[in-house]
Amino acid sequence: MNFLKKIFSKSTDTPRKLTKVSQLLVGDIVVLTDSFALPETLRGQQFQVKAINSYEFEHKVQTEWALLGSNHLEIFLSLEVDDITELKLTLKIQHEDVETLFDLDNFSQVFDEPGEAFLEKKSDTELTKMWSSDQYQQSVFATVGFFHRKDHRSESLSPYEGKDSGEQFELYSLYNEDQSKGVDVEVWQDGDTEVCLTLFRPLSDIVDMYPGS
Repeated sequence: MNFLKKIFSKSTDTPRKLTKVSQLLVGDIVVLTDSFALPETLRGQQFQVKAINSYEFEHKVQTEWALLGSNHLEIFLSLEVDDITELKLTLKIQHEDVETLFDLDNFSQVFDEPGEAFLEKKSDTELTKMWSSDQYQQSVFATVGFFHRKDHRSESLSPYEGKDSGEQFELYSLYNEDQSKGVDVEVWQDGDTEVCLTLFRPLSDIVDMYPGS
């Protein structure tokens, strides 16, 4: 009888349901709205979760989902929790994109104390259209963080220095006037610098989610 009960219980297992972004796991699929408020490369696209990382700061740990689109675009998704919770969509850009977007002398002021750089956009590349804003004001200067190639929700992050402590970096952030778009600059210990454009969008921009298994 017990054996039959086990078989019966397995056959009636309900499939995993996704109702919140925070439930996403590797392999899951998210579908974005086809709204014209989004860049063309995002509208109506399906993205699969390829990896889950963690950004550790002094007072918070943030989950980052690395997404690969059906159009082969790679973006990163996180949740920005303030008075309301928003999607933060992040696009890494190359040096030539930065050079087209901004005057590089002005851009270098992002790294100058006290961290009050003001940037004006020159022009867009094909990649940055609708990801960028006309103006940005700096609000984050040299905030230290650690990047972990781990999902902190299921794996513990080491509190100790050493090989398991994560990769240390400094974060510099700028936002447009209504804080709907931003620029994140991450400077790593080896001197490598990554520049990202960010969009802050309502949770409703994700119109569907499917479990990968």
